[in-house]
Amino acid sequence: MPEGHTLHRLARLHKRRYAGAPVASPQGRFAAEASRLDGQVLHSAEAYGKHLFHDYGPLGTVHVHLGLYGTFSESPLPAAEPVGQVRMRLAGRTHWADLRGPTRCELLDAAQVDAIKARLGPDPLRRDARPEQAWERISRSRTSVAALLMNQDVLAGVGNVYRAEVLFRHGVAPLIPGRALDRGLWDEMWADLVTLMRAGVRVGRIDTVAPEHLPAAMGRAPREDRHGGEVYVYRRAGLPCLVCGTPVAHRELVGRNLYWCPTCQPG
Repeated sequence: MPEGHTLHRLARLHKRRYAGAPVASPQGRFAAEASRLDGQVLHSAEAYGKHLFHDYGPLGTVHVHLGLYGTFSESPLPAAEPVGQVRMRLAGRTHWADLRGPTRCELLDAAQVDAIKARLGPDPLRRDARPEQAWERISRSRTSVAALLMNQDVLAGVGNVYRAEVLFRHGVAPLIPGRALDRGLWDEMWADLVTLMRAGVRVGRIDTVAPEHLPAAMGRAPREDRHGGEVYVYRRAGLPCLVCGTPVAHRELVGRNLYWCPTCQPG
């Protein structure tokens, strides 16, 4: 599932390429709502966590959640005929983009949009984020800090990669309860997430390793993974930790894969 930086990149791209231009009508389950938007002008686009919002002014807002399989495919104009099940099409001045396979694509009014945002935790990529809101939930919880970081009601936009990497970078054992986390440490983790995720928006991939642990500095081969980027523990189960050499551990937690270094992140 795309993490928050991907949605913020999409919001910036869509705002730049499609705001002020009329959109074309999509197909599929969104067709009835799309007929109200066909030829209308996109005002703006923004992301909140893993949610994308396209603002059409008085007509409402299109809410998109990509889920596991959703994707926007984009090409320069002229637009081709739709292929497969296209949920939504954007047609700008220079490019067009088709949305396929999202978990949600729906036209909402302002109250419905506010309700979605209200149930989400703070997003490290938003300037209006309140990290103390997440701390209030974390500091009272018996749930593991690893599970809490993936709960979008606690913290919006953080996925499996950022979760594993920020815990490693701060030496936090993933299975300790949230209430055992020190407030000062949480503040450092939040600041680190802001830095890492902003970098992800800029370059379009997740890089979390320090310069001294990059392939060139360590004389190792670059990481080969469809997610891209250089990371410490994510999807490196059984491989030596880049810092201490201990094999990276792995287990399933709340239906997702969890990775950590038992030495660098002692329980």
